[in-house]
Formats: sequence, structure tokens, C-alpha cells
Amino acid sequence: MASPTIESRLGPVRQTYKGTTDFPPMAKAYTELSQVVRETGLLTRARAFYALVGAALAVGFGGAVTGFVLLGDSWFQLLIAAAFGILFTQVAFLAHEAAHKQIFASGRANDRLALWLAAGVVGISLSWWTSKHTRHHANPNRVGKDPDIEVDTISFVEKDAVEARGLRRWITRRQGWLFFPLLTLEGANLHAHAFRHLFSRGEVKGRWTELGIIALRFAVFVAPVFVFLPLGMAFAFLGVQLAVFGVYMGASFAPNHKGMAVIAPDAKLDFFSKQVRTSRNITGGWWATWLMGGLNYQIEHHLFPNMPRPHLSRARAIVKEHSATLNVPYVETTLLQSYGIVIQYLNRVGLAARDPFECPMTSAAARA
Repeated sequence: MASPTIESRLGPVRQTYKGTTDFPPMAKAYTELSQVVRETGLLTRARAFYALVGAALAVGFGGAVTGFVLLGDSWFQLLIAAAFGILFTQVAFLAHEAAHKQIFASGRANDRLALWLAAGVVGISLSWWTSKHTRHHANPNRVGKDPDIEVDTISFVEKDAVEARGLRRWITRRQGWLFFPLLTLEGANLHAHAFRHLFSRGEVKGRWTELGIIALRFAVFVAPVFVFLPLGMAFAFLGVQLAVFGVYMGASFAPNHKGMAVIAPDAKLDFFSKQVRTSRNITGGWWATWLMGGLNYQIEHHLFPNMPRPHLSRARAIVKEHSATLNVPYVETTLLQSYGIVIQYLNRVGLAARDPFECPMTSAAARA
């Protein structure tokens, strides 16, 4: 027997949508949608899947370490460095899922796993990331509340672009084209944020635990590189690893919200509209899910942050139909198209950093 449609299970939804400032009352609709998702079993744990992911990563790290030992003093070590950059990104995806309580039924077990994966394997501060990411989930793309659109070399809103000065102004005017080259520095930037946070004067939960775990990670991963490789090759090894890690991380997170609706600080939106309108899914099926650690289903992840990765694709059909019923735009695109959108959006924002006395027509005539 065919399962009932979303509309039949949730009941008719009154359509009152008229424009960008008049949204349908959907608080109850989201509650009922959550009930449907729960009844479908999409919030149950997926232990076998995550055991498979963990085993695959263990094999990957084992192969990379073996390759490092066998190659010895060789510039082919840079290929091993790139492999480590990919593996660390995949571990970061897993840490993200553990922090969202997706893996174990116990919250404490998820927290412990997230801590050791983030600080012990990847080398970033879980407490810093959790604080930042929690604020992002609560207010995605909301000016003044989402830390992911705060200026950090790149300007994501015109107000920040206008205020850019010096080197940052030069970068901002070209930031769309420079976005992916700048991502080569993002890996080092994430480590720098971790140390700034852990050595800050304010109260930091688990400060010394995280510092101890990161120090252990340094002894296990970083120190052997300098022990077994010549100094120049060791720095090149770390540089390639950090560059690949930064580009892979940035290329996985950027398509999700950049170029989507930016919400004014005082705008009022219900939870469902806020999450769907500011998020973008990436098509591609299973390969995109493995490549992006489930971040390709960003809409579903924001609606149900604790939903395990393998269930997101089934939730997509439910959420997409529900969005159509409520007349809420549900955006999906290919990975390459999303990069084009991000570059165009950043270039458009970067135009605000142009000299206010520079007339485009005059400049064009002068160049001619």
C-alpha cells in the first residue's frame, strides 16, 4: 500500500504567502513535519554506517602512514601530505556529526568522540567550533548573529566590504576570484583560531583538556614529519597538507549558504522558512554525500541537525514536498554551479569596496 503524501498526513496548509515580508504561519507545520520524520524512523541512529566510515578512515590513515614510512626522503611525500589533508577533512566531517549527536544515543559519548576527533586528530578546538557553529545554526545568514558571514579577510555583506581598507580592500575588490586561492590558507587559519581561543583570557570550557589533546596530536603527527624528513621537505609536507585540508573544508562548506538570502538583523521569520531559505542543497546522490560528509543535504541538516548522514536523502523528499506545499523556495544545484554562484556573489559584494569617487564609465574610457 502506498504511503500517504506529506499533505495528507499533515493536513491542508493555509496559503498566506504574499511576498518577502509576509510569510505563512508555519510553526505548527514544522512541528507536524518533525513528527512525520520521527515516525518514519529517520532520527534513529545509524551505528553500522558510522562503524563503516570509521573503519574506512582507519584503513586510509594506515595506508598513508605506511606510505610515509616506505617513501622516506622523497618529494613524493607531498602526495602523502595531500592524502592526509583529505583524511583530516573526512575526520572533521565525522567530528561535526558527533558534535550534533548523530552517531551515538548517548550525548556524552558523542561529545567525547567529537573532542578526540576534532582536537586529537584534526587539531582544532571543539569548544571554539561548537560555540561558533551553534550560533550559525540558530541564525544562518542573519547579519550580526551568524559568525559564518562575519568578515574574516572575505566580506560576505556590503557593509563590511565598504569598510575594508589597505590590503583587505584590495582583496575584497577581487574576492570572488581570490576565494579558492585564499582557501589554501584556511587550514592554518582554523588552527590559529583554536590557539587564540584556548589561550584567550576568558573562560574556556575544558581548556587544559583540549590543549593537552592537541599537544598529543602535535607529538604524534607533526613532530615525526620533522624527525624523518629534511627541514625544507618537512615544511613543504605540512604546507601541502594544510592547503589541501583548507581547500577541501572550504569547498565543502561554501556551497551551503553563500549566495543565498541574507537576513536583516530585525527580520522576523519562522524556523522552517529561516532554515530553508538560507540553505542550498547539492545534487549528486551518494557520491556527493561521501565527498561532502552529508553537507550536500544542507537544508535537511539545518532542519534536523541530529539526523544521521545516511537518512538525509530520504528526508529530502519529505522536506522538498513540504516546501512546495508551503510555497517556500527549495534550492538545489550541482556542485560546480554552486561554486559559480559563490564566486559571482562574492564579486558582487566586493564591488562595494570600490573607490566611491571611481566612476565605472570614466574608468572604462580611461582604460580604452
